[in-house]
Amino acid sequence: MSETEKVKGPASYFPSIEKKYGQPIAHWLEIARAEIGKPHMQIVALLKDVHGLGHGHANAVVAHVLAEHASKGKA
Repeated sequence: MSETEKVKGPASYFPSIEKKYGQPIAHWLEIARAEIGKPHMQIVALLKDVHGLGHGHANAVVAHVLAEHASKGKA
């Protein structure tokens, strides 16, 4: 990807997630990956209720992880 292309989709939230919550995005992705198999909104609720992420940030992390997981299943 060139420097002029904007990041789109859930990953566009990653810089603000890192800044707001003080952890690298890998931290949040690993938490969500550990919950694979549970419903999307259940994982969102975990990130919100246990870890204090806002709804949009939690949703972006979960959407990214589930899309990543789905794409690996197609390989």
